[in-house]
Amino acid sequence: MTRYLSLFFIPALVVLSSLVRADDAPFPPVSELPVHTELPDPLRMMNGEEITTADEWFEKRRPELKDLFQHYMYGYLPASPEKIRFVVERENKLIFDGKAELRQVAIHYGPDDCPPIHLMIVVPTKRSGPVPVFLGVNFCGNHSALDDTSVLLPTAWLYPHCPGCENNKATDAVRGGEKEKWDIEQSIREGYAVATFYSGDVDPDKADFTDGVHPYFLKPGQTELDKHDWGTIAAWAYGLHRAVDYLHQEKDIDIDRIAVMGHSRLGKTALLAGAFDERIDLVIPHQAGCGGTAPSRHDIGESVQRINTVFPHWFNDTFPEFNELVERLPFDQHCLAAMVAPRPLLFTNAVEDSWADPEGQFSVLKAATPVYELLGVEGLAADEYPSPGQLIDSRVGYFIREGTHSTTPEDWKIFRAFADKHFGRTHNNSRP
Repeated sequence: MTRYLSLFFIPALVVLSSLVRADDAPFPPVSELPVHTELPDPLRMMNGEEITTADEWFEKRRPELKDLFQHYMYGYLPASPEKIRFVVERENKLIFDGKAELRQVAIHYGPDDCPPIHLMIVVPTKRSGPVPVFLGVNFCGNHSALDDTSVLLPTAWLYPHCPGCENNKATDAVRGGEKEKWDIEQSIREGYAVATFYSGDVDPDKADFTDGVHPYFLKPGQTELDKHDWGTIAAWAYGLHRAVDYLHQEKDIDIDRIAVMGHSRLGKTALLAGAFDERIDLVIPHQAGCGGTAPSRHDIGESVQRINTVFPHWFNDTFPEFNELVERLPFDQHCLAAMVAPRPLLFTNAVEDSWADPEGQFSVLKAATPVYELLGVEGLAADEYPSPGQLIDSRVGYFIREGTHSTTPEDWKIFRAFADKHFGRTHNNSRP
């Protein structure tokens, strides 16, 4: 797909040239990559060198995998911005009968005309110090996660299925229409902050790049993305990184206990963001499926070919070359999961969501475990696939419940239980 971008509103002098590439390590074209019918060894370099120490992992293999995923699949994320500005839009309104403070912050991270990220943060009022936080991107706007009238409406294009959406725009008709999917009040009761922003703030989920951030990061004279430039999932992950920038200067947030969660396509985003940014302390991609937590080399559920056909903007223009050549991928999603190591990682699924390939996701975690063990920590502490409702809460964790492709308060109970364990929180110190 040739990916054209509208430059109409972008002054030429502010177009950025900041896409990151490892030009000293070129990779072969897809047709010349070796065939791997099984999952590639995450501890073996492209040149065949075996990785046997933690230093070799962090100095050699992890950087190589980061470059491979960007080159062949997600596209290259821009470098971290040299300048970033946070503007408080609304703050410290008491909600939930005074149990929480609501803050809204605009994150400006590009040229002046680049659309900002509108981050909503809800923090418990009863706290003895900085608190852990769940950070995630939402599908339908911050106003959909809370029914408070002070929450700003998004102005970008909105999914037509979102509550209160009219002509792809948010309205006041339905606030809090997806609050059960975020379960913010219960997280507050258990001592967690919650931070979220609308995906469309970064890039509306359409098969073009005219109204998101992509045009603002083009090289001078460039009018379309090239085959290795970033797609929408990489852009959303970049947005999560900028939200982490803000959280790191927020005095009420424990920056050593930042958990990122996302559902479905935003679960793919959460995994990519966590794999690439070690400031994220715990990663929960929920029902993320193909292109996220499921293996590409599996004929169950969504395929690489289908996802590239239906959602051609999610990945770069090199990834479709693997549509019928998935065995030539020099990685699979277990390598992305391994890049989270040694930090805690939890995959969560539902029995009826076969499209996301839950059992394949379990195999991904098993294949990532050798990297965790090389780094001296526990991997997936289970050999057999669990029964529904059974949480495997090892450092590499897994959970599947009855039900369908959705996010429920039951899922949030599991997210918090997993975070409680790996953030070292007990009943006494985690619930104010």
